Amino acid sequence: MSKSTFRLIPVAAIVLTLVVALLPTGFAAAEDATVTVVAQYRQDTPVTIDGASQSEISSLDPAIISDSVSIIPVENLFLGLTDYDPITSAINPELATSWEVSADGLVWTFNLRSDVNWMRYDPATETAAVVRPVVAGDLVYGIKRGCDPRLGGYYGTISAKVIKGCDVVNQTVAENVTDDLVYGETIAVSAPDDVTLVVELQFAAGYFFSMTPMWMLRAVPQEVIEEFGDEWTAPGNIVSNGPFFVQEITRGVRRVYVRNEALPADLFSGTGNVEVINTTVIEDAGTIYALYQNSQLDSSGVPAAEIQNVLSDPTLSQEVLQIFDLTVFYFGFGHDKAPFDNVHARRAFSAIIDRQAFIEQVLAGRGVPMIHFTPPGMAHAPAINEIGVGFDPEYAVAEMEAAGYPNCEGFPAIDMVAYQGAGTWTDFWAAAAEEYLGCDPSLLNVEQLEFSVLLEIVDPNTPTQDRPNAWTLGWGPDYGDANNWVNDVLSCTSDNAFLRPCTEVDDLINQAAAESDPAVRDQLYAEIEESFFGAEGEYPIAPIYLRSFFTLVKPWYSGPFESDGLFGGAHWGAYNIDMAAKLAARGE
Repeated sequence: MSKSTFRLIPVAAIVLTLVVALLPTGFAAAEDATVTVVAQYRQDTPVTIDGASQSEISSLDPAIISDSVSIIPVENLFLGLTDYDPITSAINPELATSWEVSADGLVWTFNLRSDVNWMRYDPATETAAVVRPVVAGDLVYGIKRGCDPRLGGYYGTISAKVIKGCDVVNQTVAENVTDDLVYGETIAVSAPDDVTLVVELQFAAGYFFSMTPMWMLRAVPQEVIEEFGDEWTAPGNIVSNGPFFVQEITRGVRRVYVRNEALPADLFSGTGNVEVINTTVIEDAGTIYALYQNSQLDSSGVPAAEIQNVLSDPTLSQEVLQIFDLTVFYFGFGHDKAPFDNVHARRAFSAIIDRQAFIEQVLAGRGVPMIHFTPPGMAHAPAINEIGVGFDPEYAVAEMEAAGYPNCEGFPAIDMVAYQGAGTWTDFWAAAAEEYLGCDPSLLNVEQLEFSVLLEIVDPNTPTQDRPNAWTLGWGPDYGDANNWVNDVLSCTSDNAFLRPCTEVDDLINQAAAESDPAVRDQLYAEIEESFFGAEGEYPIAPIYLRSFFTLVKPWYSGPFESDGLFGGAHWGAYNIDMAAKLAARGE
C-alpha cells in the first residue's frame, strides 16, 4: 500500500463531515453526500494500479538487468532510442526522432530530441527536480557501459555481437578491463553533438533496428553512477528520464512507482491515466488470487486448480483473458560437471519429457509443446515442432546407455533447481527420470529458489561446485528475429550460463547473423535448430513449451494486455483505471 493510500481514511472522514455540516438543516445526508464524497476521492486518491508479484526485481540498472521482472520497471524509468508500440509492436521514435543508415549498412546515425530531462524524485517530499537535459553523450556512455564485462550484464554479450568494438571490450577478461578501454575509442559509438548519436556495426545486421528499443542501449547519467556506485538506482538516489519515478523499493514487501508529470506527453506510449504503480510482493499465487477476488488487486494470475472454476463462474469468466506470449520455457543443462557434461545424458533427459502431458498435468492446458527453441512469430523460425526429437523414451534409454548409465546405474546425484512457482516442473521431470530411465528418486535433489537467487547461481562465473546440474528458465523475445534465440541465448559467445564449448554450430550462427538473403537465413536457422535439437543434437537445453496463460483483470482496469510487452517490457502509460468504480467496489 503506498504512502498516499494511507491518507484515504482521514480525508474521507473530513470530507463527509464538511459535506454534512454545509447541508441545510433537516436535509438527509444520502445521495448528494455520497456523490460528493466519491468526487473528493477521485480528486485526492491517485489513480493506482494495485498488483502483486511473486518475484523480486534483480536490479533497476539498464546495463545489468536480464529478467522480465526487472525489465518492466526499467522500460518505464528510462527512455530508449526507439520503442515498441504497445498495441501494434511497430517500432516508434522515442529519444531518437529520426535515423539514417549508410549505404553499406554499417553506420547508423540517430537524431535526438532535446526536450527530455534527467530528473531526481524525492520519495520523502514526493517532488521531482530537473537535474539537466538528456544529451547524446548519455547514450554513448550508456551503450559503452553496457559492454563492460565487469558489470556482469547478460545483454553486454548481445551488444558485443553487433556493435563495433563492443566485442573487443566485452570479451576481455574482466580483471584486465580499464575505464579507458570501455569509454575510450575502442567501442565505435560517438556523439558529434548533443542531439546526434552515431553507432557503427561490425557487419550490416539487418535486425539491428529491431534492437534499438532495448535497455542496454539506453542513456544513463554518468555523474550519478560515479557518485553513488552500486546504490545509484536506490530510491532517492536514482536519476531517470522516463514516464515514471521510483517511490519505494522494499524487498519482500512492495515496489511503488509514480508518474513523471513533467515528461512530454507524447512519450507516455499511450493515453493511460495511471499515476501510481503499487506492486506488493506475495510469494503465494493462491493469496494473490484471493486478494483479487476481494477487489484488493486489479489483476491476478489464475492458479491451475482454479481454472475451471474461473471459466464457469458467471462473473470471473467475464474478467479472464487467455494470453499467448512468445516466451519459451526450458530446462537448462550445466555442461561443466557430470552427468550433463555428456551429450548423451542431455539428450536422454530431454527425450523423457512428455511435453503434452506436462502442459495438461502441470500447467492445466496452458501452453504449446516446443521441441526446438525459436517460436513461431520470429523471423526465420522453423515451423513449430518440425525440428527436434521431443518425447521419445526408447531414444532416451539408448542415449542413457551411450552416456555410460544403463538403467541409470552409476548415475550421480544431481541438483535440479526451479524458480519459485515452478517446483512442480522439476518434480515432473524427476518422476519421468524414474519412470523411463530407472533413476532412483533419491539421486534427484529438487529445490526451489527465489528467482534472482537462481539467476545468481546459474551465472557462468559462479564456481562449478556451487552451480546446479539443471534448472528452469524461460526466454521471451527482445526483438523479432531468430538471432535473438539461438545466438543471444545458446551460442558459446553469449553469456552462456550452460558453459557449452564452441562447436561448428557457432560458425553457422555467426553466418546466419551476417547473411542478408532471407531465404538463406531460413535454411541456416533450420540447420542450427537441427544441430541443437535433432537426434544428433547438442542439447544445451531441453525446450518444454510456449507459454499461454490466463489472467484476471477487473472491469475498471483497461489496456493492451494481449499485445503490450511482447518485446521488452509493458508500458504503464498505456493503461487506465476507473478509480471511482474501483473504490466503489472496495466499499470506500
